[in-house]
Order: sequence, then structure tokens, then C-alpha cells
Amino acid sequence: MKAVVYEQFAKAPKIMSVQDPTPEAHGVVIKVEATGVCRSDWHGWMGHDPDIELPHVPGHEFAGVIEAVGKDVKSFKVGDRVTVPFVSACGACPECHGGNHQVCGNQTQPGFTHWGSFAEYVTIHHADVNLVTLPEAMDFATAASLGCRFVTSFRAVVDQGKVSAGQWVAVYGCGGVGLSAIMIANSIGANVIAVDVTEDKLALAKSLGAYATINALQVPDVAEAIKEITRGGVHVSLDALGHPTTCINSIKSLKKLGKHVQVGLLLADHATPPIPMNLVIAHELEIIGSHGMQAFRYDAMLAMIKSGKLRPDKLLGRTISLEESIAALTTMDTHNPPGVTVVTHF
Repeated sequence: MKAVVYEQFAKAPKIMSVQDPTPEAHGVVIKVEATGVCRSDWHGWMGHDPDIELPHVPGHEFAGVIEAVGKDVKSFKVGDRVTVPFVSACGACPECHGGNHQVCGNQTQPGFTHWGSFAEYVTIHHADVNLVTLPEAMDFATAASLGCRFVTSFRAVVDQGKVSAGQWVAVYGCGGVGLSAIMIANSIGANVIAVDVTEDKLALAKSLGAYATINALQVPDVAEAIKEITRGGVHVSLDALGHPTTCINSIKSLKKLGKHVQVGLLLADHATPPIPMNLVIAHELEIIGSHGMQAFRYDAMLAMIKSGKLRPDKLLGRTISLEESIAALTTMDTHNPPGVTVVTHF
């Protein structure tokens, strides 16, 4: 099969012809019809993820058609249109038995623990636990955009942040995760303030329902600006970027008893931001992590998509070829256009 492969971290990947995968007894092989280009892929390529062994094929948010099925798979068959969360759970550990597949102790992640979806085919383990059947009306590009950014935001807003109608919500970072969170929080009836450093992304945030936008380069104190708009602070704030500055500002923008949800990855030199614990204690704030979403929770999200309350297709940016994904991946830290970039031509 054709695949994007990197043999050294932070060195340009190449298009290569590599061996076709075969499924585990409990797994499947999926013919990739679309795969998103995500900042997590960039972190992996830079060497920030200890699970990655070289040579490596990136890619973890994708949709496609089942090509081959392991002998123990019961609920899916060749030809099924499917997508997956970026965390593949084992289904048997204590976390999985408790319904928390997203923090499975034996999890696998295509594009990290094994070769990913920047290829014609990709393998998924424990298929009966992790596969999600796609609605017939949903195209593959939209479905691919769900697998990491959109579902992560759905869990962060709905399950972790427990956002409700009328609340104030701040979203730091208007990339794919942030824009998804803005759309989801707005659909619930929250008043969303979007924070970013580029006007085109803030304009897109506004079009997706943000009540107000703040360009962090144009105000001296973002947290104070949010407190002024909300007359005291937000109920829930999400760091959708993953940077010490946005993490700290998110916490500082909360009202008393507020919740900070960390969604963006804080890796390498950014892994240990100086959290203002004085505020956490004095204001009884909550700091909550959010890491993906279980496959069985897709039903609630897909129902909102079917009803038209959520429109993930509006988050799509450009569609590119597998060859073009190399430039898209390696320049994400310097050139990241609005919307979700999706590979649709293999």
C-alpha cells in the first residue's frame, strides 16, 4: 500500500510503498477514505510521543470501509462504513469495565502505538469495542473530522465541563478543537467567548456562534477582558490549544467555583505550566482533563448532528492529497489555515 512514512523525527516524511496490514483476530483492516491532519500528528512527528517507534506512519482521525475482518469480530463485516475514536480501548481492563474507554489502561492509538491512517489501509484492534457505524448520509471527510477534534470537544463540553444553557464559556484557541467546542457549547445554549491570535479564525468562530471574540495580541490582559464581558468570569473555560499561556489564562478567567478543562496537549517544554494554585484553592476551582471519547457515546453526538443542531461539516477547511499531507503536517506550527484539513485523495 501507499503510505506517508517518516524514518527520523522532525525530518521530512516520504511517500513509500509498504506492506499491506492484516487484522488481529479481534481487529479489522479499514480502507481509508479520508483522514484529518491534526496537531497531535505534528507532535508525534516532532518526537514528543514516547509510544512512537521509527519508522512510522502518522494519522489517527479517519473514516473508511472495512476491508478485512478478524475471526473473533462479531458486530462488523467487510464493506461496513465506519469511523473510530482516536483511543482504541481493550474492553477488558477496570477502566473499560467502568465505561471509561477513553482512559483504557491497555489502549492503542493508530498513528502512535502502531501505524496510522496516512495510508491506504489502517488496522484497528478490538473492533467490537471501538468501531462506530457511520450514518449513510455522512460523507467520509466529515466523519474523519469527528475522530479526534470534534469528539474530544464534545466530551470536554458535555461530559467533563457539563456546560448548560445560559452559562458563560471561554474557548482558548480556534483550531479544530476550539471551533468544535464553540459550536457544541453554542448548540447547548451557552454564551461563548472565543480567544485566538488570528482574525480569520476569530471570524470563523463568530460564524459558528461565538457571542464575543478576543484577539489575544490586541488586549493587555485576556482574563481581565473576559471578566469584564461576563461581569465576573466564565463558568467553564477550555484550553483547546495546549500552551502554558492559554492554560493559565483559562484558569484566571474563571468565576468562583468555575471549571477549567484542559483539552489541548501540553507536551515537551510545555508539559508543566505554573498553575495559579492560589486561585484554585481560594475560588474552589476545578481543573479537569479531557482525553477523547468512548465509541458508545457517539450516539448522542450523532443524534445532534442528524437533527442539525451540530454541523461538523462547517468546520471542514481544505481537502488535499496524500502527497500534500506531508507539507500540511510538517508546517502545522507555522502555517495552520482555518478549518480542518482532510486528506481525501490517496
